[in-house]
Amino acid sequence: MSVVIRILINAAALWVAVEVLEGFNFDYGGNAWVGFLILALILGVINTVVKPILQLLSLPAVILTLGLFLLVVNAIVLAITVFVSDALGLALTSDGFGWTFLAALIVSLVSWGLESFLGQR
Repeated sequence: MSVVIRILINAAALWVAVEVLEGFNFDYGGNAWVGFLILALILGVINTVVKPILQLLSLPAVILTLGLFLLVVNAIVLAITVFVSDALGLALTSDGFGWTFLAALIVSLVSWGLESFLGQR
């Protein structure tokens, strides 16, 4: 899959999560799509570097929960994205882990849907 298409899909999924959830906010000010593209790039890097390590470390919990713990791993990855975006001066905020968990669920579902629609998977 093209990296550019993956970044665009992640940006669209983050936009949907921000629009749907009131506890997951993004206030970029100027051109919001530029901010969403930067956030998608950050999310992609964290997915590539950190997520495999988290999956390996949480393997016993993943096995015990028959894979449902991977939803928590996705939420942790998104929480790291929120932290990094805050450190870089972007305005992605979450009102708690519950909102981050719901946002990660929405981002996963929207990404899966767009990838299926575009024939990327």
